[in-house]
Amino acid sequence: MRIPDQDGKVLPPGEIGQIYVRHHALPDFTYINRPQARQAIERDGLVTLGDIGYLDDDGFLQICDRKADMIISGGVNVYPAEIESVLLTMPDIDDCAVLGIPHTEFGEAIAAAVQSHPGTRIDAAAVEAFLRERIANYKVPRIVDVHQ
Repeated sequence: MRIPDQDGKVLPPGEIGQIYVRHHALPDFTYINRPQARQAIERDGLVTLGDIGYLDDDGFLQICDRKADMIISGGVNVYPAEIESVLLTMPDIDDCAVLGIPHTEFGEAIAAAVQSHPGTRIDAAAVEAFLRERIANYKVPRIVDVHQ
């Protein structure tokens, strides 16, 4: 297993990147008229399924999210699963989803849809305040849609 940077150098512990693994049964394939498709999943004999993660200081793999789900806002990579995991610790939130939506200035803006527990009421300002105390400011969704 390897977690390389864009240049193929192995990232140090704690650095987030795309996870590649060696698999003995890697098929020899090429998509018709799409040679770049194989390059998208293979690198130096290793393959990826699109998971993003890092090795911790003890060498254990920590999976953060899927590359396809990553939001790029203002040139910064933001992982929805990280924000969702914090949202789900808010006592009145039953479920949530975080996604990127088109934004003219930032490329994508972070948006969250939250569902409150039955019989409880929350508002977007309370959700934003909760997040601001727990995550970096640039990760706080610009749009919070609350469903009671």
